[in-house]
Amino acid sequence: MKKIFSLLLTGFVFVATVDAQSLPPVFGQEYSGKVFHDSRVRSYITPQRIVWKYDGGGRLLKNPESLLTSGHNGQSVLANQPSFCMYSTGNEFPSIVLDFGKEIQGGIQLVTTAEGRHDPVKIRVRFGESVSEAMSDAGKQGATNDHAMRDFTVETPWLGVVEIGNSGYRFVRIDLIEPNCALYLKEVNAVFAYRDIPYLGEFRCNDERLNRIWMTGAYTVHLNMQEYIWDGIKRDRLVWLGDLHPEVMTVCTVFGYNDVIPKSLDLARDITPLPGWMNGMFSYSLWWIIIHRDWYRYQGDLDYLKRQKSYLSDLLRLLFTEVDASGKRVHEGGFLDWPSSPNGKGIDAGVHALMAMAFQAGAELCDILGDRSLSAECAAVANRMRQHVPYHNRLKQAASLLALAGIMPARQANDEVIAVDGAKDFSTFYGYYMLQAQAKAGEYQVAMDNISRFWGGMLDMGATTFWEDFNLDWMENAAGIDELVPEGKKDIHADFGAYCYEKLRHSLCHGWASGPTAWLSEHVLGVQVVSAGCTTLRIEPHLGNLQWVEGAFPTPFGTVKISHRKNAAGKIISDVKAPKGVKIILK
Repeated sequence: MKKIFSLLLTGFVFVATVDAQSLPPVFGQEYSGKVFHDSRVRSYITPQRIVWKYDGGGRLLKNPESLLTSGHNGQSVLANQPSFCMYSTGNEFPSIVLDFGKEIQGGIQLVTTAEGRHDPVKIRVRFGESVSEAMSDAGKQGATNDHAMRDFTVETPWLGVVEIGNSGYRFVRIDLIEPNCALYLKEVNAVFAYRDIPYLGEFRCNDERLNRIWMTGAYTVHLNMQEYIWDGIKRDRLVWLGDLHPEVMTVCTVFGYNDVIPKSLDLARDITPLPGWMNGMFSYSLWWIIIHRDWYRYQGDLDYLKRQKSYLSDLLRLLFTEVDASGKRVHEGGFLDWPSSPNGKGIDAGVHALMAMAFQAGAELCDILGDRSLSAECAAVANRMRQHVPYHNRLKQAASLLALAGIMPARQANDEVIAVDGAKDFSTFYGYYMLQAQAKAGEYQVAMDNISRFWGGMLDMGATTFWEDFNLDWMENAAGIDELVPEGKKDIHADFGAYCYEKLRHSLCHGWASGPTAWLSEHVLGVQVVSAGCTTLRIEPHLGNLQWVEGAFPTPFGTVKISHRKNAAGKIISDVKAPKGVKIILK
């Protein structure tokens, strides 16, 4: 089974029980408490480097390099072993910042020794997605303890082990905050909580930057596949329906079926009685319909779809009241993504297009569910909405949706709006739909160039996961997230961000930013689902300037292996191996 990266150790299940019978016998059959099921495992990871330390000229820290050794096992021992020591005086307090190499979701494990006093020792712990965040104080520069504690104090035991924290981070700062004492640590390990699932989908080509982007998008979503699928692992540890669509496409592309998707969709449905809108936003209920159409297309689970029929039908009928006889929306406004917020006219156009897309998806779903009357009504409303062409107001998000909804020619949307200034004004969430619109316009190489520049720009700034928001302008004279910010440089984490994610509150691991992973597999590797459950796939590669691409795609029947190579004449030679039950149409 493929692991996320080679440093992972064998994990173990938090709680693998679903009823009282599977608890130890001491609980007995009369046990009435609820037993939660948790599908995640934990692995322990040693730090990769020491980023920074305050040691008072060598007096306050001893043997910090021992934290980087590979022989750690998480066990306190009585035997004398080289340990890391932190000493404080009456007015000097030591600190250290550790880098675990990649962003993870979890906490840290501290293993203490027999040295020092027997009383607990108080320390301060700060997690950071960037070095700057690990060095920050909660309440300043946007740093916060919202959703997950990342700045707190804790006591450590003598000759024991303590595991603390539950956040998204790559860096951790530890401060000894008691005066005139010492802390002896045998180990400091990251506690990595994740779903131990294989990466069934694969993507490789002769452009290593695109390979890194594909894998980074996959890993970003993997971290957010906790018990439910979250938007972010530091902040926004919630099920957001609009944000969920790119994540669903990445899950289908990389992991295949996973119960985190139906669990999350059902949670949103069950906590949103009609006429309420999911997450309090009209557009997010539209995304719920579109996601169900795409989830069924990839997974073909008709029994699951049937369980949505009642809510889906009532939601569609509610949405009919939001469209007038001419095909225009009754109410203006709505939400696409944060960067589009100042452009109200563009948002109106984008939400109109999104609504037409939702009605088209609703027509397809109702037809599958056997409700021909409701299907026809949805199709008629979608067609009326396509006759009304609102102005995109030069908003790339809006132009992309107008093209995908069939309201505006994709070539026109690309040339007038999306392609202007390349990846400038792309967004991490709606960038996926900009890429999809460019593919519809036949601009595959242009889209790949935008992927390389925009998402690759985050990698250039030290990212190991993709961010909640990103702007190419931020890169000018900015330091990366994996270093202390030199004087005269901009802090790309603390100096930017907006709306609800100002400065260090900005999430640097957001699943909605994973769009290139699904896009590269669909359009470059060329995998397009033709019939529900992947029973028929069309393989239509678009290599652009690439010389070769190869990979794999998960289906309910097994994994399809694919390879495309250009010969000396520039013709693409393809090799596709599919499991029984999957029909391949090769173009």
